[in-house]
Amino acid sequence: MSSSLVPMKHDKKKVKVPTITRRIPTFLPHLFLGQWVFILLLLPCSASAACNQLDKEALLSLALNLNWSSSTDCCLWEGITCAQDDQGRVVRLWLPRRGLTGVIHPSITSLTHLTHLNLSYNSFLGSLPDDLFSSLSSLQVIDLSFNRLIDRLPPSSNKISKLQVLNLSSNFFNGTIPSSILVPSVSIFNVSNNSFSGSIPIDNDSNHTSLTFLDLSYNKLNDTIPPGIGLCSKLQVFRAGFNSLSGSLPDEIFNLADLRQLSLPVNCLKGPINDGIMNLTNLQTLELFSNQFSGPIPSQIGNLSRLENLLLHINNLTGPLPLSLANSTKLSTLNLRVNNLTGDLSSFNFSPLQRLTTLDLGNNNFTGELPKSLYSCKSLTAIRLANNQLTGQISPEIVALESLAFLSISTNNLTNATGAFRILKGCKNLTTLVLSKNFLFEPVPDDESLGDPDGFQSLRVFALGGCQFTGQVPTWLGKLKNLQVLDLSFNLITGSLPGWLASLPNLFYIDLSNNLLQGGFPNDLCGMPVLTSKEASDKVDRSYLELPVFVKPNNATDQQYNQLSNLPPAIYLSNNSLNGSIPIEIGQLKFIHVLDLSHNKFSGSIPDQISNLTNLEKLDLSYNNLSGEIPVSLKGLHFLSSFSVAYNDLQGLIPSGGQFDTFTINSFEGNPGLCGPPTVHRTCPQSLPPAAARRSNKNLLIGLTSGICFGIVFIVVMLVVWMLSKRRIIPGGDTDKMDFDTMSSHSATAVTPELDKDTSLVIVFPTNTNEIKDLTITEILKATDNFNQANIIGCGGFGLVYRATFANGTRLAVKKLSGDLGLMEREFKAEVEALSTAQHENLVSLQGYCVHDGVRLLIYSFMENGSLDYWLHEKADGASQLDWPTRLKIAQGAGCGLAYMHQICEPHIVHRDIKSSNILLDDKFQAMLLILGCPG
Repeated sequence: MSSSLVPMKHDKKKVKVPTITRRIPTFLPHLFLGQWVFILLLLPCSASAACNQLDKEALLSLALNLNWSSSTDCCLWEGITCAQDDQGRVVRLWLPRRGLTGVIHPSITSLTHLTHLNLSYNSFLGSLPDDLFSSLSSLQVIDLSFNRLIDRLPPSSNKISKLQVLNLSSNFFNGTIPSSILVPSVSIFNVSNNSFSGSIPIDNDSNHTSLTFLDLSYNKLNDTIPPGIGLCSKLQVFRAGFNSLSGSLPDEIFNLADLRQLSLPVNCLKGPINDGIMNLTNLQTLELFSNQFSGPIPSQIGNLSRLENLLLHINNLTGPLPLSLANSTKLSTLNLRVNNLTGDLSSFNFSPLQRLTTLDLGNNNFTGELPKSLYSCKSLTAIRLANNQLTGQISPEIVALESLAFLSISTNNLTNATGAFRILKGCKNLTTLVLSKNFLFEPVPDDESLGDPDGFQSLRVFALGGCQFTGQVPTWLGKLKNLQVLDLSFNLITGSLPGWLASLPNLFYIDLSNNLLQGGFPNDLCGMPVLTSKEASDKVDRSYLELPVFVKPNNATDQQYNQLSNLPPAIYLSNNSLNGSIPIEIGQLKFIHVLDLSHNKFSGSIPDQISNLTNLEKLDLSYNNLSGEIPVSLKGLHFLSSFSVAYNDLQGLIPSGGQFDTFTINSFEGNPGLCGPPTVHRTCPQSLPPAAARRSNKNLLIGLTSGICFGIVFIVVMLVVWMLSKRRIIPGGDTDKMDFDTMSSHSATAVTPELDKDTSLVIVFPTNTNEIKDLTITEILKATDNFNQANIIGCGGFGLVYRATFANGTRLAVKKLSGDLGLMEREFKAEVEALSTAQHENLVSLQGYCVHDGVRLLIYSFMENGSLDYWLHEKADGASQLDWPTRLKIAQGAGCGLAYMHQICEPHIVHRDIKSSNILLDDKFQAMLLILGCPG
């Protein structure tokens, strides 16, 4: 039996919403167990009769690539069960997780006695047969979840009247959900994680009294919640989150007395949460986060005595925390973050909530002191009270929370940092401590006992930014051997940058920006284990945090991380007074992603060794005193998407090729000595220093004198030879002319060797779907306006992509590869032809290639909406137009295309350059990966 019938997580899309509680409510195992028993009762027993010949032929036509030839009796085949009668008809086809591929063949509709069909967790493609539901009228269980099925659902015409379980989740179905498929007999209906649009398929006069489980989440539904939902009297689970549903909660939904889970997050629902919700006395999970609900939380919501998970964050709720919540003694998760709630938090009595494990009240307007009653909730593992108006000090009673692992009370008005640290070191299991923007202008605690073995030894994240702390970086931090992330930014810390930070074996993220640090960049810091060793980097803890952390790098919005392993390894040292040269040892930090040394006083040249940082995504060296040239080797940093050396004293030609073709003039401004694109100095002057110029003039004079003398002698000699030749008689007359013609003929042949003719041909693959079947290099040059910069539509680590518009209106994309990629001519052709075999709905089709004048061109289909990078970073308001469902579809499409390349395509292809600029979007915002890889 497959667990896919009621999947709890959408594994296929790899979507992780950090704020969703991952704990399964206690009722769900019992609910699933009941469903399992229910389905097991539906399963027929094994049969002893020989199978029907028609069914056998239909099964063989499915071409499922299974070892079904070992027996002539198909009732004995793997995954097949036949009825216990004389006819031997196949009633059960149960083949989940078999690695099956291809389309579902129409011959499946010949299995007219089929009652149970499970092909889940395979890789079936294409659409369903048109008569699947109308022909298989005996079906009771259908599970086709976690495949790659597409298109609209076939009509059912109410013929599947016996259907009880339908699971089509995690596919690519689209269109509307036909109401006829939700027949009255259905108990479990799951079409989540697709691309369905339109309305919820429940009419106001529907009869769905058998329905217990309804999951419509992760689609594109865009209507209101129909009042008819209230007629589903036995409904226990209703999920329709991550759609675009609008309107308010219909009053009828509060008639569902058996409802245990109501999950409608990330929609456009609005209005108040009215008191009718108190009728849902069996409710255990209420998820309404990321909507537009307003008004107060119902004052009597605590009367829902079975409530375990209440997630109302990211709405417009107002008013105080309802006192009745103290009656919800089974409450495990309470998340009200990002609302407009008010009131004195210390007046609320948390002590009855003994099962509370996660409390998030961040980003509200609560006042008062930290509530001491909270310290009675001994099950708490995570507390966030950040971004409120809390005052006072941390009480010693907090150490009673022995399970506390996550504590964030940043951006409040707390005082006495030294006392707070001494108390909090008693929380032995604390792994994440965020105290930023408190303790203003206090000295940074420097009590060496804070690093003792009995304090902070479990700490992985320590954030103290924006406190305006004075003093130096405390040395006791060097004893926190599990520390991975350290934020001391926006303080008044003085002294030198401590090299002993490299002694912390797990540290990979340092932010000491916006302080008063002086001195040089210590060589010891270039030896940070996690940033220099793959073995140490692989050991970074990949477990989930109890609550997400938020990081706000310069020029970016808040970024949310639920796993520390997703946080980019970084060193932020901007806005200090660091000086001296950048050490060449910095090239050892091979696993760093962000290096920001801007707004300091660094001098000397940019180390060529920075090119060893092959994972670097952001490099900011602006506003320093650096001199010399920009190392050409930096163009080999294929993942570099943000680069600035502005306002230094750099000179020479700006490197071209690679990612440097994507950087604007802002990356180089303030360096008058720099030249070449994209600066205003398109060419570099060939000037010489005065001494060199004098030497050059002297050499020139000597050269001219010698040349003139040699020329006179040469002319005299040639005249003598000519005069002598006129006196000589040559037999045969025209011999000299013949030799000249012959020489000219050989020279002409040498100018155009056969190889050059061959490599200028444009090879168009047979799979080309465009109208143009034959191309010449001249047509490509004309279509791209000789690769004019105005036609650039994308970029990547291996070259630029140009729009090519041909005379007949056809448009293609031409990628002009930079460098030689280490390939000889024959190898390049073989590799490109191997890439052309990759055909998938999420891959930009490779239409052909060409080698012209040493430049390699790849020809692709044209994508109307350009690149994802364009929408995220270049188009005005582009990012705001990519709503959550669209972003989800893009991520899903890119993931499927990459999975096809890496796992399914033969030969397998390693992409090598995944980034937003190589994810293109068609007219429906379907993600299409631009292929540039290595077969193997």
